[in-house]
Amino acid sequence: MSQTSAAPVTVDLPTVPLAELAPWALFFGLLGTLVLFFVSADQGAVSLPAGTAIHEWVHDGRHLLGYPCH
Repeated sequence: MSQTSAAPVTVDLPTVPLAELAPWALFFGLLGTLVLFFVSADQGAVSLPAGTAIHEWVHDGRHLLGYPCH
């Protein structure tokens, strides 16, 4: 049996200009900062909605990340 080797396939990867990537990076950076605030710092006293609803929603995640909340 003889084996034939196929020519390697070349794949052209598209390039993404930085000007198109920057707005998305900024958006997700701000979104991540907002999520980090709600998980780490929000104790209900500075919460945007009244009460402790956000604190209760992120309570287990806060302990998982090592933030004390009591």
